[in-house]
Amino acid sequence: MPSLDRRRFLRDAAATTALVSAGGLAATSSAPAQAAPPTAAPAPTAAPAPTSRRRGAVSFRWWGTAGWRIDIGDRTVLVDPFLSRIDTGLFTGPFNPAKALTVRTDVIDPRVDRAMTVLVTHTHWDHFLDVPYIAKRTGARVFGTLTAYHLGLAYGLPSTQLSAVKGGEVLDFGDHSVEVVGSLHSRNATYSVAFPGVRVSQPAQPATIADLPEGDTLGYLLRVDGGPSVYFTGASDVAERNLTGLAPDVAMVAMQSATTTGDYLPRLLAGLDYPKVVVPVHWDNFETELQNPPVVAPADRLRLDDMVAAVRRISPRSRVLVPEYETAYHF
Repeated sequence: MPSLDRRRFLRDAAATTALVSAGGLAATSSAPAQAAPPTAAPAPTAAPAPTSRRRGAVSFRWWGTAGWRIDIGDRTVLVDPFLSRIDTGLFTGPFNPAKALTVRTDVIDPRVDRAMTVLVTHTHWDHFLDVPYIAKRTGARVFGTLTAYHLGLAYGLPSTQLSAVKGGEVLDFGDHSVEVVGSLHSRNATYSVAFPGVRVSQPAQPATIADLPEGDTLGYLLRVDGGPSVYFTGASDVAERNLTGLAPDVAMVAMQSATTTGDYLPRLLAGLDYPKVVVPVHWDNFETELQNPPVVAPADRLRLDDMVAAVRRISPRSRVLVPEYETAYHF
């Protein structure tokens, strides 16, 4: 049975209730976000060109694993939007790499009423499975590795809706920008990556979770004009030399599931210049329903506690915020 990374932790309730104040940067928690009622899916269109847009509040909502919905005024950016949360046996056993890929439109449609861009860190099923459907539904432009590009084609997305990136690009969207950062996928206890490989040409449409390889890994730095800068990870390894100068206000940090990657948190936090807020992600049981409190495997409780303690020790001025699902946070 393949050994897969499982980044799941018990939420730290004490870290979720701080308010933004004049004294410093923190996070605000509000009632779970409610998307607009589903409407008929618009025909796929290219993402709008960068223009000056209406400014408004910026909110961040966690969708489990490494998934986020970010609303910037009248624009929506998604990061690794995985909502189908199909049961592969990863948490209950036995794990089934031949599990069929099933997109749960009943879960996605009420939550994804719009999207301008989708940022994909890597193409494992728990990050990429729902991306083609969401892109078709909203017309969003998908940014990701060359593997993500070729997989998008395999799902029938037009090349005009797909943008291959590799790290180093700075993309200007008017009221915000996205810097692409070359990164690494975490390794399991045997020093291996689950479902390794890339797609250098268009494959057949994937049918099982094993058909979605890691496909190289990216990070993304989102800078909002007049708002926060936020770094998103999708896996728990780091090429720290690529982080020089990013210095985000907030870092969404995937939890490490094995100790085979040396000094992960010290190197990551130092590379990011010790962010004001650190948000652990990829700690939940992502094969359960998206409802609070997030379900966490009992064996992962110590991992969460250890991560929170390590961040506070390594970066004592950072606030640790362990998120709940679909709660709007304002940094």
